[in-house]
Amino acid sequence: MIRLIYNLLWPIGLLLFLPSYLAKMFRRGGYRKNFGQRVGFYSTEYRQRLHGKNLTWIHAVSVGEVVIALKLAEQLRALQPDLKCVLTTTTTTGHALAQKRAPDWMDVLYAPLDFWPVMRRAFRVIAPQRIILIEAEVWPNLVAEATRRKTPIILANARLSPRSERRFRRFKIFVGPIFRQLDLVCVPILEDAERWKNLGATPSQIHVVGNIKYDVFNQSILSSAARRFIETAIDVTQPILLGGSTHRGEEKILADVFCALRSEFPNLFLVLAPRHVERVKEVESELRQRNLRAIRRTAAEKPAQLPDCLLIDTTGELPHWYAAATLVFVGKSLHARGGQNPAEAILAGKPVLFGPHMENFGPLASSLVANGGAIQVNSATELRRSMAHLLANPEEREKMVANARQVLETHRGATGRTATLVVDLSKTK
Repeated sequence: MIRLIYNLLWPIGLLLFLPSYLAKMFRRGGYRKNFGQRVGFYSTEYRQRLHGKNLTWIHAVSVGEVVIALKLAEQLRALQPDLKCVLTTTTTTGHALAQKRAPDWMDVLYAPLDFWPVMRRAFRVIAPQRIILIEAEVWPNLVAEATRRKTPIILANARLSPRSERRFRRFKIFVGPIFRQLDLVCVPILEDAERWKNLGATPSQIHVVGNIKYDVFNQSILSSAARRFIETAIDVTQPILLGGSTHRGEEKILADVFCALRSEFPNLFLVLAPRHVERVKEVESELRQRNLRAIRRTAAEKPAQLPDCLLIDTTGELPHWYAAATLVFVGKSLHARGGQNPAEAILAGKPVLFGPHMENFGPLASSLVANGGAIQVNSATELRRSMAHLLANPEEREKMVANARQVLETHRGATGRTATLVVDLSKTK
């Protein structure tokens, strides 16, 4: 009955949200290509390629979830060498990154909308042997169709913030039965396990394995593009301030902080990586207002004149630029809410700073601050003071990184533990 109501209301909801959905797709570009996949229509080429492959279907919403999905798929492939996957994504940026990084045994598609006829068409084409949902992407029709087909459903890296738990609790009568149909729920920390239990997930299927996002212990190295830029456009001894995955308003703050710091550190260089690359023109305008010479990453091979700052206008390259930084500010934390992942910068050996809004990474952010592994600031003034202190004290930077890596140590092996549980589940189904 609940699913019947959901499907009856679904077209109404689509009409209400369609304008903003299409506007976002148009703004980010690339929305026309393979649009039919979103409504369950696939080309003959894809139908032939996927037919009879005994596929594992992994669903990841956007860039962050795609990175997790690719890591987990690699671990599964190590345990099952004949593994073949379909990776579905929701956003165009996630899709672009997935296509760029996917191995030849993985096909990348857009996720089908969770409407009953659309989802059934998708299942007929993909015909998965199991489904892995990254983080909290549990959709009623997807789960119902998988259950009808007796296809195991795994929720991987199933973090759940207190805010999300409160939102789900309001609709527990609806979501509880859906969550109980999950066969395996792999959560990062014990608090996540309790939240999923409170929402109706079966306790025996919940396992605390660590956070896959933080299970990255290879030292990041400069990409060839980063190395060429540093060799031709700046002095290798210049300290570099990097703003990673920034959101509207944060670039303005970082530009002002950068200008203020240059009175004390005249050779300081700025790198900005907006979370959404379509905002690059807007960021360029902010920099021009401060008489700063900026160059885009895609035009940075041979700059006509030495710039003051670099704009990363590509998707998926940010981790390779962290290795060039002296200090890293984690975006979506000062003006926007939610925060971005600080782990990649830490694992590149860089001290991180972030604002007060790290809700999506709350336990990690709190632990980093409590253990001296990061600095949390509440204003542009605090950000400038903290950055000035760290730039003047390299030993403080090294100490911060060591403390931060110790915090991340508890998540080592999370990917492997998750993959093992997925494979063991397959043996029992």
